Amino acid sequence: NIATLGTLIALFLAVPVAFLAARNTTPSTLFIRPIALLIIVSTRSINSLIWALLLIAIIGPGVFAGVIAIAIRSIGFCAKLLYEAIEEIDHGQVEAITATGASRWQVMAYGIVPQIMPAFAGVAVFRWDINIRESTVLGLVGAGGIGLQLSSSLNVLAWPQVSLILLVILGAVVISEWVSAKVRGAII
Repeated sequence: NIATLGTLIALFLAVPVAFLAARNTTPSTLFIRPIALLIIVSTRSINSLIWALLLIAIIGPGVFAGVIAIAIRSIGFCAKLLYEAIEEIDHGQVEAITATGASRWQVMAYGIVPQIMPAFAGVAVFRWDINIRESTVLGLVGAGGIGLQLSSSLNVLAWPQVSLILLVILGAVVISEWVSAKVRGAII
């Protein structure tokens, strides 16, 4: 759940950042684009474990800190790949829609978004897959989830419980890998 919620929040925030960072969709290459690129770089350069430690110190331990840590770390990753996809679109389609007298929003909705949807779906699934792995580690520092249970079991040397938790983590990763492969197969 931490990985899923964190990924959804990140995607919701990464899409506007990506549009602001792409040269062909930003309103200002001098002011807005550098700010969007700064957001992308700053959220990508700090590991989710460090974000979790910072957020636990600020808002306290728990699942909320883990979700926000995953989301912050994922914004830059998703926005970078999306803005690169936006910059690589076929400009002929955009010009055709613009020639009909479409507004800027209509050009985005009908000329750009359909071209980047496969990249968006691929990025979303790939980042969700990564976040599942990262979210298990965040519990070890107090950010909730199954990692917190693993940490508690390790502290009391409850090896059967540790083994079961590791099997559950392995099962979750295998399931996420299967879902990821199915979604990527449907896109391609």
